Amino acid sequence: MNRLNITKGDIVKMKTDAIVNAANTSLLGGGGVDGAIHKAAGAMLLEECKKFNGCPTGEARITSGYKLNAKYVIHTPGPIWRGGNKGEPELLANCYKNSLSLAYENGIRSIAFPSISTGVYRFPVDLASKIALNEISKFLSDHPDFEKIVIVCFDEITYKTYKNTLKAMEMK
Repeated sequence: MNRLNITKGDIVKMKTDAIVNAANTSLLGGGGVDGAIHKAAGAMLLEECKKFNGCPTGEARITSGYKLNAKYVIHTPGPIWRGGNKGEPELLANCYKNSLSLAYENGIRSIAFPSISTGVYRFPVDLASKIALNEISKFLSDHPDFEKIVIVCFDEITYKTYKNTLKAMEMK
């Protein structure tokens, strides 16, 4: 798994081909990661996002990175946690699958993800980390030419959870 890294930091500063925006369905910016990415990329990102007329939860759209270090931004609206019985795990898995598929189709070979839906959308971090790492592991196994995937955790609790989940997966 040397192509997968987990770090604590600011996704806006990542130097990968693409970064993933944990967007809302409007794609027009918001709080958290979404707001930080829009602010750092500049007004042209918002203009390009307007052309999509939104994006359903679990799907993904790609734009230029504008003023970011990353050449591209992949926007994916994660699910709001409503107890787990409204398809939230499947929708979150689709966020990762569709983002990685879109990246690969566009020649991207390095990408940084935030912990999608675990902030204001309240998806439990322990479950989210299992879903994310499972989808990422499958993708890396199927795409040996993909160079690097980084999960950028905003806080210490999320970072430790992802590290522990990865460690448990490697022991199986």
